[in-house]
Amino acid sequence: MPRLPSSRRGVVWFRWKILITLSAALCILALFSINHQSNSTATTTLSSSLSVARSRIPLVKYSGDRPKLAFLFLARRDLPLDFLWDRFFKSADQRNFSIYIHSIPGFVFDESSTRSQFFYNRQLKNSIQVIWGESSMIAAERLLLASALEDPSNQRFVLLSDSCVPLYDFGYIYRYLVSSPKSFVDSFLDKDKRYTMKMFPVIRKEKWRKGSQWISLIRSHAEVIVNDDTVFPVFQKFCKRSLPLDPRKNWLYLKKRRHNCIPDEHYVQTLLTMRGLDNEMERRTVTYTTWNLSAKKAEAKSWHPLTFTSDNSGPEEIEGIKKINHVYYESEYRTEWCRANSKPVPCFLFARKFTRGAAMRLLSEGLLESSIDTTTF
Repeated sequence: MPRLPSSRRGVVWFRWKILITLSAALCILALFSINHQSNSTATTTLSSSLSVARSRIPLVKYSGDRPKLAFLFLARRDLPLDFLWDRFFKSADQRNFSIYIHSIPGFVFDESSTRSQFFYNRQLKNSIQVIWGESSMIAAERLLLASALEDPSNQRFVLLSDSCVPLYDFGYIYRYLVSSPKSFVDSFLDKDKRYTMKMFPVIRKEKWRKGSQWISLIRSHAEVIVNDDTVFPVFQKFCKRSLPLDPRKNWLYLKKRRHNCIPDEHYVQTLLTMRGLDNEMERRTVTYTTWNLSAKKAEAKSWHPLTFTSDNSGPEEIEGIKKINHVYYESEYRTEWCRANSKPVPCFLFARKFTRGAAMRLLSEGLLESSIDTTTF
């Protein structure tokens, strides 16, 4: 069989290399296009859900004499401490509160999934899949607020996790939050360098703030968050978690100094500061969290709080939390003395992260009853 001259073989092989390279490039472009369309669809669906929610918010201002406190639960699935919350809500006048739950899409709270009738059918019907450290977390918070804003009698809004417990009875917590004309939002200067110039000019560096995700809002601030259509898209695009979910690998990422931004620790704080609402906030959270400061460096950087179990949730620990009356912010050299309606109060109304065993101990030892002067407000 005759062989091609070496020069022609070189030309043929070169053409094959070009063809293979073009095919590979087309495959990569196709995969990128599919991924981009998927992300765009998810973003469009989320934006659509929020738009629909906003369009149903009543425009009539509340004029009644019985404002409601809206409890907004951000749950991974069910509410494992529902039995404790059942006792809590049984002590309340049902005209004084409302409940909203964001869970995984399709999960229903009924007699088969919760031990408390207070949670029956309180799940959002437009919930989304939430990933820790992603903008989907603040999207879920916005959906909760949007749903709660549909009821004009909801005048205060408190965001809680599925591991949160109340530290006092309903009456004390209600008077504490409703009597204050301000929101309770943990907000301070960020020293972790999570801001990126890619957010400029929508978000300026001097307005960038950090704080706890667990907030309590007055109605006008809840409306600001739900109606925001400028800051949230920037967070979706530029504020993203770069650390892996496995905390054992965090030190590798930290060593490389990659940009790492946790949206739920910055969004509300930054947005309200940008809107010039600092003076309408008590710049602290009402939810207590304790962190493991003695852990190894790799573990301490995993952003997960210590868990309360039946062993460390006794009277001494709970009363210790209740006695806290100020919070120190190192990044601002600021001491925040805890006040509500200009009166000195304990800093914390709720605490996390509690197991079922810890919650059972709280109930059995009566640690949720008010132990201070309830006429403060």
